[in-house]
Amino acid sequence: MRAVVLGSSDDPPRVAYAVGRKVGNAVTRNRVRRQLRAAMRANAGLLRGGWAYLVQARPGATTSSASELSDTLRAILSRIPMVPS
Repeated sequence: MRAVVLGSSDDPPRVAYAVGRKVGNAVTRNRVRRQLRAAMRANAGLLRGGWAYLVQARPGATTSSASELSDTLRAILSRIPMVPS
């Protein structure tokens, strides 16, 4: 996951998802994208205003449960420093 500051803290956070063909066919990629969006909504409190986030799915995401994806996103978001380097 990558994060950059794009605007002021009053702006809402922006999130983009990259789910490539290595993850699976279109149906599988869309299912993974939906699960990632739901996991991000569940962890919205960890997102910072004015920041842009890029979430890249790997092929292992197809076998992960929704709770595993949410837990992984929570762990990653909590490790992002307040000021990106």
